[in-house]
Amino acid sequence: MARAATSDAAYAVGYAASAANTDFVTDPYSEAAWHNGHQSELKVQSNLLHDIFGNPFRPVAFSSLWRTATAVTLAAQMYDSRDFSAMPILADALQDAGCDSADVLDHCRGPGPHVRGCWVVGLVLGKE
Repeated sequence: MARAATSDAAYAVGYAASAANTDFVTDPYSEAAWHNGHQSELKVQSNLLHDIFGNPFRPVAFSSLWRTATAVTLAAQMYDSRDFSAMPILADALQDAGCDSADVLDHCRGPGPHVRGCWVVGLVLGKE
């Protein structure tokens, strides 16, 4: 988008945002600025897809013995409320149930993002 096609106010807002962010290039309408934003968006989308589908090249064998009342209750609460802050607690519950899958435990204890449809929550609830 050419600068001439935008209003001066929009340009000023974009310039102010770029001045506040040292990782951003000086001209918010430059190709480099678009590229940085595009790469950032791709990373966010990639993380969300990983949370929902896991690693399709390394499927996880999930034992039904790991579906204890505690694990199922935690997973159901997170699924219904869409609040996944209890994921590390779910990891502890799964580990107490005998789960030794590093993929499952690392995902639960990882930084996320975790969203409704998370593959581990789906496995605990028997949705997959």
